[in-house]
Amino acid sequence: MAYRSTALAALLSLAALPAVAADLPSFETPVAVEAVREGWIVTLKATGVYTTKFEGSGKYGISGMPSLSIRRPGQPWKFGAPDDGFGFAVINTPSFQFGPVARVRGERDSSEDHKFRGFRDVDYAIEPGAFVEFYPLDVIRIRGELRHGFWGHHGFVGNVAADYIQRFDRMVVSIGPRTEIGDSSFMDTYYGVSAREAARNGRVTRYKAKGGVKSVGLASAITYDWTKHWSTTAFGRYDRLVGEAADSPVAKKLGTKNVFTVGLGVAYSFDFGR
Repeated sequence: MAYRSTALAALLSLAALPAVAADLPSFETPVAVEAVREGWIVTLKATGVYTTKFEGSGKYGISGMPSLSIRRPGQPWKFGAPDDGFGFAVINTPSFQFGPVARVRGERDSSEDHKFRGFRDVDYAIEPGAFVEFYPLDVIRIRGELRHGFWGHHGFVGNVAADYIQRFDRMVVSIGPRTEIGDSSFMDTYYGVSAREAARNGRVTRYKAKGGVKSVGLASAITYDWTKHWSTTAFGRYDRLVGEAADSPVAKKLGTKNVFTVGLGVAYSFDFGR
């Protein structure tokens, strides 16, 4: 998963603010802030990430991403993993949430990885959709997202995640499995090889990628609340390509089947409109 979309991510975050008076659980930072009777609790966050340069590449690089979230005064704290999509809950109960969500998938610039010489570039993709999450136990969250891409790709893609969550005073620790699924349009955009690309590249043969499970993996995060306003989050994730993605020449000869992501985020929360 790419994290290189700073400008688009900021626009999506700001656009979500006036939609409804709701919290954004997907990027909400678990900072222990006191509720107020009026106004909002706003969290600003900056995150640095080290991961692959683009979908399918085996080269790594450092990138950054801002985010912003709000929640109603008095709403209880809700867990949000660093790799959740942008979203807000229109149905929000202690054990169930549902609402719109969006992600930004980074572009593929073949000039950033010489092994992809001859491949067409792929623009940034915006993926709006919906999310649902529930808590079968207080310490377990299960979340699913289904989205449709625009610009970079035009397929359907989904994520399923489960997290075991523990809070120790000022620290929150989470860990759990991850799965990503895509239809044939999504998979072929990033893991297919056209006859022209194969001829221009010279290292791979033509390949038509079908839909299915793209990857399985594991993610973990640790957040520490230094004060009621400031917190930091360190996180890591491992994804293993499977199925059509793993069988693609993109993964076998040009990129990698194993994707590692590590990051560090700093968040500041404050009361607004009191």
